[in-house]
Amino acid sequence: MTTEKKASDTWRAATRSVRGGTKRSGFNETSEAIFMNSGYVYDTAAEAEASFDGSGPERFVYSRFANPTVAMFEERLALLEGAQYCRATASGMSAVWNALAACTRAGGRVVGSRALFGSCEFILTTLLPRFGVETELVDGTDHDAWEKALSKPADAVFLETPSNPTLEVIDIKFVADLAHKAGARVVVDNVFATPILQHPFELGADVVVYSATKHIDGQGRCLGGAILFNDKEWHDDHLTQFLRHTGPSMSPFNAWTLLKGLETLSLRVDAHIRNATELANFLSAQPQISKVIYPALASHPQHEIAMKQMSGRGGGLIALELAGGKQAAFSLLDNLQLIDISNNLGDAKSLATHPWTTTHQRVPGEDKLTMGITEGMLRLSVGLEDIDDLKEDLFAALNV
Repeated sequence: MTTEKKASDTWRAATRSVRGGTKRSGFNETSEAIFMNSGYVYDTAAEAEASFDGSGPERFVYSRFANPTVAMFEERLALLEGAQYCRATASGMSAVWNALAACTRAGGRVVGSRALFGSCEFILTTLLPRFGVETELVDGTDHDAWEKALSKPADAVFLETPSNPTLEVIDIKFVADLAHKAGARVVVDNVFATPILQHPFELGADVVVYSATKHIDGQGRCLGGAILFNDKEWHDDHLTQFLRHTGPSMSPFNAWTLLKGLETLSLRVDAHIRNATELANFLSAQPQISKVIYPALASHPQHEIAMKQMSGRGGGLIALELAGGKQAAFSLLDNLQLIDISNNLGDAKSLATHPWTTTHQRVPGEDKLTMGITEGMLRLSVGLEDIDDLKEDLFAALNV
């Protein structure tokens, strides 16, 4: 769906998060309505024909294509992101797959950053090559590697920044400038930064993808994904064909849940960041921890570019490394009383996971080490609990 020029274009982010995209039914409800229907009816056979051949007024014809509740979510997120278009999908991985598939075809080429979420790595290294697409992974922080990889034509560039789970930060503008010279469309996974902290379109990105399951929902309730972009021709000629005919549509109920999540996104992200910043400094002082990776810490390898791209803040995720390897990591996890062991993130509840054995389990060990993932690494998604309770829980678990 697209956003036409309207009063909401002048609203600021907090207002857009609460009001954007709302369309009331004839009952004038305050909260957005959930349209839990698959199909729509027509007054005449001619109206149905015109709806399908495009000669009639734009309207909903089938919820696999579009749905009123889903359309409200799409418009609200597009307004918040500063995009002309948004298409919602059933999950974040569905968003990644469909965005990349719509960018390339057999005989094409995709370049990606090496530090990726396990399923994203699978798409680039295993799935796309099965369909005849050449893929190349590079060290996302190595400018020379990007220049070499993009010295020849490419269809798409895919990157996460900050990356999952090592919080590697990539200079989006630098990569985008190179990618565009190579003829590539730049797809940025903005999940960790959220639309509150980082604005990839302003840095040259062509497509932004989200797992709305994470901070946008933020309470562990439902799955969802989103693809945002400004190129109508790409949507009409490529992306819409994948979405229409392969059916990765978002449930109207999930869209309604995510609309509610957007209303409080800014407030929650601010609170996540306050807790994460204080916790990162606290963990840095613990002798059992050999490394704390957090973009707002001066020790972060890409601290300067992270602060420039992420509105001067570090986000709600921390990666930490324990000197005792897997045994020490498991001991810490098993002795936590407040923080839960879970592979989800961006939740109101603090969550910790061991990437080596969970999210990146199927990535070969050598590749994990190349990504910077070690057996002693934990990823901590910092929630909204009292910061002193979080400190006490981690301190006790570290000192059993």
